[in-house]
Amino acid sequence: MNRFDRITAILIQLQSRKIVKAQDLAERFEISLRTVYRDISSLAEAGVPIIGEAGVGYSIMDGYRLPPVMFTKEEARTFITAEKLMEKFTDLSTQSQYQSAMFKIKSVLRSSEKSMVETLENHIEVRQTSTPFYAEDSNTLDILLKSITERKISKINYNSLGHEDLTERVIEPVGIYHENNYWYTIAYCHLRNNYRNFRSDRILKIELTDRDFQHKHAPLKDFLAQTWDSQNLRLIRIKLDKKHAQYIRNQKYYYGFVSEIVTDDAVEMSFLSASLESFAHWYLMLATAACILEPEILKDKVRKLLVQISEKI
Repeated sequence: MNRFDRITAILIQLQSRKIVKAQDLAERFEISLRTVYRDISSLAEAGVPIIGEAGVGYSIMDGYRLPPVMFTKEEARTFITAEKLMEKFTDLSTQSQYQSAMFKIKSVLRSSEKSMVETLENHIEVRQTSTPFYAEDSNTLDILLKSITERKISKINYNSLGHEDLTERVIEPVGIYHENNYWYTIAYCHLRNNYRNFRSDRILKIELTDRDFQHKHAPLKDFLAQTWDSQNLRLIRIKLDKKHAQYIRNQKYYYGFVSEIVTDDAVEMSFLSASLESFAHWYLMLATAACILEPEILKDKVRKLLVQISEKI
């Protein structure tokens, strides 16, 4: 990629995100940080209102926009592939919104690209061996995504596998993922006071409330990386002095951190751990500023460790 194309791509990326880190640009374009700084400086000299903050990243002043972008043929082809996937693997509301976005994208294509896209549309099909049921007016995925981005609680009627009766759940969705022909959401369930996995086609009714999330949740990838819904994982809740919580910001993720509730002087943290033994050892580092809320068996393990320690002193 020549320098002109790279600088243009950097500008597009700056417009696509609120904050862009120099390191992210360096990794994407396989250039040094020094080259990133030089390219950013060139954009600023050309009149692009870039705001840079040390240790945070770059952003573009609100209100600044590029004229319509010209897409390459390769990029245009991927739009059609994505559109076919959206038609098969999402609900009606999400399909409609994606189709609306596609019309806007197609409107800025050159004539030759439009012809290519129209031809290609008839040569891509996505087939499913089984089709998940969605009601004709389903907006489940759309509401779940709104709930996640706006951090608003959702209320659902859910038909659990193996149960005939519907249950009303109040949930805080963490994220959605697609697996084995179905969409799922991992969410904190207020009825169970724990995280649960919900299959989207079993959500027969969903409503976005005006109530804010009560928990701060870890990113979806952390849940999936832990295979958190395994039978071996145990819920752990501890209460930690707020002034000490700042010292375990990154460390807590290694021990299954999933959410927290911040009060005036403390932070209540929830973890999902496959090993109470290893968690107990880590907890000893925090013990003078924390207390275990649950489970009781973790308290017993910590007491045994303290006895072992006292015998060796």
